Amino acid sequence: MTKHKCTICNYTYDTEKVEHPGIKPGTAHEDLPHYWVCPSCGISNKRMFVKIRD
Repeated sequence: MTKHKCTICNYTYDTEKVEHPGIKPGTAHEDLPHYWVCPSCGISNKRMFVKIRD
């Protein structure tokens, strides 16, 4: 299980617990579509997330 944390708001993206309509659980952070935004703060730049766990 991989997790990424938003460096703006500390939201944690967990590949097993996706919280975005149309995104299936198990979707890797780097494979998220271009329209994905952080559900907490709305940042759309995936580079603002850091990997925190495998």
